[in-house]
Amino acid sequence: MAESKGPQEATGQVEPTASGTAGSRGGWHRWRPYSAAIVAVAAIFVVSAVIGAHVRAGKNTTVKPPNGVPSAAPLSIPINPAVPVTVTVYMDMRSPQSKTFAESYASTFDRLLNSGQARIEYRLVTSTDAKLGGKGSAMAANAVACAQDQGKDQFEAYVKQLWKHQPARAHDRFASAAYLEKLAEKLPGLPKSEKLQASEFVPCVNDDDHGGWVIASQKKYQQDGLGDVPVLQINGQTVSPAKDGLTPAKLVSLVEQAAALADTQPSPSASASASAPAKPSATASAPSAPSGTPSAG
Repeated sequence: MAESKGPQEATGQVEPTASGTAGSRGGWHRWRPYSAAIVAVAAIFVVSAVIGAHVRAGKNTTVKPPNGVPSAAPLSIPINPAVPVTVTVYMDMRSPQSKTFAESYASTFDRLLNSGQARIEYRLVTSTDAKLGGKGSAMAANAVACAQDQGKDQFEAYVKQLWKHQPARAHDRFASAAYLEKLAEKLPGLPKSEKLQASEFVPCVNDDDHGGWVIASQKKYQQDGLGDVPVLQINGQTVSPAKDGLTPAKLVSLVEQAAALADTQPSPSASASASAPAKPSATASAPSAPSGTPSAG
C-alpha cells in the first residue's frame, strides 16, 4: 500500500503545477487585448503631451501683444490717451518692492491720469524668477496680459487683485495657473457685466498666449540696464525711487517739468516744411504731441 501511494503523491504534485501553468497561460491570453489597449492609450497621452509642449514652446517664441497695445510701444500696456508726458512703470508681479511702490503711488498715478498730465504705461518684467527660481513672475505677467485682452478696467482690477494676494517670495504660488484663474473669478470694483470672461481668460492663461511677449519685455529691460524694480521712466528719463529719493510730490514735479519741456519742442508738422509760415511750438493739446514721447519699447 505504501508503494502504491508514492506514485500517486508524485502525480498529485505534478498535476497542480501543470494546471497552474495552464491557468497562467490562459490568464495572459485573456489580458493581452486589454494590455494592448492600455499601451495604445498611454501612447496617445504621450503624443498629446509632446504636441502640447511643442505648441506652448512655439507660443513662447511668438511675441503676441495683448489687445490695446500700441504698435509704437508694443511692450507697454497704456493707460490714458496721448499726452506730452509718458510715465513708464516697470513692475514685477512677484516682487514685494513693486507691490509696495504700486500701492504707495496709486493715488498719485490717479491724480496724474485724471488731470490729463501724464499717460501711464506699464511694462511687465520677471526678474524675481531669475533671482529666486520658479516661474511665478512670468506666469502672472502672462495672466495680466490676458486680462488686458478684455479691457483696461479688467487689467487694472486684476493687477490690484494680484498685489493683494501676492505670495511670500519663498512661495512661488503665482506659478499655478489654477490659482491665477481663481483670483480672476471675482475682482473687487468691477460690476458683473465687466467681469473677466473665463471662456477667454482661462485658455489664454493655460496656453501661455502672451508668454513670448513677456519674454521680449524682460529681455529689453535687461538690455536697457535699468536696475532693480521698482523703476520708472519719465519721457525716457530713468528714475529709481530708491536711489533718487522719489516721493509722490517729487514725481508730480518731474512730470510737470517734462510737460514744460515738451511744450518747447516743435511738432514734426511744424518743422516738416521749411516753406510753411512760422508757427508757435506744439502745445499739450496738439494732435502731434505723442511724437514727443519716446517709445517705451
